[in-house]
Amino acid sequence: MKIVFVGPTVPDARERAGVAFAVRPPAMQGDILRAVRAGATIIGLVDGNFEHVAPVWHKEILFALSQGVRVFGAASMGALRAAECAAFGMVGIGEIYRQYAAGELADDSDVALLHAPTELGYAPLTVPLVNVRATLARLRHAGSIKSADAARIEAAAGRIFYKRRTWAAIVAEADLRADGDRAALAARLQQEIVDQKRADALALFDAVRAQPDERRRERPGWAFNSTSMWKVLLNQPET
Repeated sequence: MKIVFVGPTVPDARERAGVAFAVRPPAMQGDILRAVRAGATIIGLVDGNFEHVAPVWHKEILFALSQGVRVFGAASMGALRAAECAAFGMVGIGEIYRQYAAGELADDSDVALLHAPTELGYAPLTVPLVNVRATLARLRHAGSIKSADAARIEAAAGRIFYKRRTWAAIVAEADLRADGDRAALAARLQQEIVDQKRADALALFDAVRAQPDERRRERPGWAFNSTSMWKVLLNQPET
């Protein structure tokens, strides 16, 4: 059984998954463990909850790997955990993972955004900083924005809390030398946005599809050790 935890990064995940893998909501602590117990062979982690619940624990990822489950991460919480657990066998996918693994990104909030609830299709309400940077990089490369202006827009985006980081707020905050039509600039940035998170998540979908639906026979070259906190998680009731 293949399982991918995803939400706002790919709102149409169920349609894209088809019968290739099961789609689960953004993961929180205990969800990876429950997936392993339910028989998962492949786990993809894209989105995870973190603000009002405990986030996915590294320990449960290590447990999954110790049981022969292949675990992939990309785009959001998955990219973070993949960078942190790569040495133990978790596989990171995509540009955002690469940036975390290389130390080019360090802040968890770089992938965070405010979005609508599940019932409204996870519609994005703000822009994650990784998408701001990807958009500005493409516009710079195309020569449609000056490097100095792009740098000021990026700096402004970095100063704004992720729950308020809209293109309008970013452009209003930016110290642009030419005081042109900021509303038009914000609209153009929104229109030409590069959704790097979605691109990376779709690459993870492809990787999960390509994997055989079975656990690894060989075990990793490290030992999984139980701890008192791990025993607490094991003893939590199933939900």
